[in-house]
Amino acid sequence: MKSFTYVITDKEGIHARPAGEVVAVAKKFASTVSIENKGKKADLKRIFGVMALCVKSGESVTITCEGADEAEAAEALEKTFKEKL
Repeated sequence: MKSFTYVITDKEGIHARPAGEVVAVAKKFASTVSIENKGKKADLKRIFGVMALCVKSGESVTITCEGADEAEAAEALEKTFKEKL
Protein backbone atom coordinates (compact mmCIF):
# COMPACT_ATOMS: atom_id res chain seq x y z
CA MET A 1 0.00 0.00 0.00
CA LYS A 2 1.29 3.44 -0.96
CA SER A 3 -0.20 6.71 0.24
CA PHE A 4 0.54 10.41 0.34
CA THR A 5 -1.07 13.50 1.81
CA TYR A 6 -1.57 16.67 -0.18
CA VAL A 7 -2.86 20.10 0.84
CA ILE A 8 -5.20 21.55 -1.79
CA THR A 9 -3.86 24.89 -3.02
CA ASP A 10 -6.45 25.66 -5.74
CA LYS A 11 -8.49 28.61 -4.42
CA GLU A 12 -11.72 26.82 -5.42
CA GLY A 13 -10.78 23.51 -3.78
CA ILE A 14 -11.48 20.31 -5.71
CA HIS A 15 -13.92 21.34 -8.42
CA ALA A 16 -15.19 19.58 -11.55
CA ARG A 17 -12.42 20.17 -14.09
CA PRO A 18 -9.39 19.14 -12.01
CA ALA A 19 -11.40 16.37 -10.34
CA GLY A 20 -12.12 14.93 -13.79
CA GLU A 21 -8.44 15.07 -14.68
CA VAL A 22 -7.41 13.30 -11.46
CA VAL A 23 -10.10 10.64 -11.94
CA ALA A 24 -8.87 10.04 -15.51
CA VAL A 25 -5.34 9.42 -14.21
CA ALA A 26 -6.60 7.09 -11.45
CA LYS A 27 -8.57 5.02 -13.97
CA LYS A 28 -5.38 4.19 -15.87
CA PHE A 29 -4.22 1.92 -13.06
CA ALA A 30 -5.40 -1.50 -11.91
CA SER A 31 -4.82 -0.64 -8.25
CA THR A 32 -7.63 0.39 -5.93
CA VAL A 33 -7.28 4.14 -5.36
CA SER A 34 -9.08 6.11 -2.67
CA ILE A 35 -9.18 9.70 -1.42
CA GLU A 36 -9.90 10.66 2.17
CA ASN A 37 -10.79 14.03 3.72
CA LYS A 38 -12.10 14.76 7.22
CA GLY A 39 -12.84 11.10 7.92
CA LYS A 40 -14.79 10.57 4.69
CA LYS A 41 -13.41 8.25 2.04
CA ALA A 42 -14.24 7.91 -1.67
CA ASP A 43 -13.13 5.91 -4.69
CA LEU A 44 -10.79 8.19 -6.67
CA LYS A 45 -11.97 6.52 -9.89
CA ARG A 46 -15.51 7.90 -9.44
CA ILE A 47 -15.95 11.64 -9.96
CA PHE A 48 -19.21 11.86 -8.00
CA GLY A 49 -17.53 10.35 -4.95
CA VAL A 50 -14.65 12.81 -5.21
CA MET A 51 -16.98 15.80 -5.63
CA ALA A 52 -19.15 14.64 -2.70
CA LEU A 53 -16.20 15.14 -0.34
CA CYS A 54 -16.48 18.93 -0.92
CA VAL A 55 -12.77 19.52 -0.36
CA LYS A 56 -11.95 23.21 0.12
CA SER A 57 -8.72 25.10 -0.44
CA GLY A 58 -6.25 24.58 2.39
CA GLU A 59 -7.67 21.20 3.40
CA SER A 60 -5.53 18.08 3.21
CA VAL A 61 -6.45 14.86 1.47
CA THR A 62 -4.85 11.45 1.76
CA ILE A 63 -4.57 9.34 -1.37
CA THR A 64 -4.12 5.60 -0.92
CA CYS A 65 -3.17 3.18 -3.69
CA GLU A 66 -3.28 -0.57 -3.20
CA GLY A 67 -2.57 -3.22 -5.83
CA ALA A 68 -0.12 -4.47 -8.42
CA ASP A 69 0.82 -1.04 -9.78
CA GLU A 70 0.41 0.98 -6.58
CA ALA A 71 3.83 2.67 -6.73
CA GLU A 72 3.28 3.92 -10.27
CA ALA A 73 -0.28 5.03 -9.45
CA ALA A 74 0.83 6.97 -6.36
CA GLU A 75 3.62 8.68 -8.28
CA ALA A 76 1.37 9.68 -11.19
CA LEU A 77 -1.41 10.89 -8.90
CA GLU A 78 0.91 12.93 -6.70
CA LYS A 79 2.30 14.63 -9.82
CA THR A 80 -1.24 15.33 -11.07
CA PHE A 81 -2.35 16.77 -7.72
CA LYS A 82 0.69 19.10 -7.67
CA GLU A 83 0.02 20.29 -11.22
CA LYS A 84 -3.79 20.61 -11.07
CA LEU A 85 -4.76 21.24 -7.46
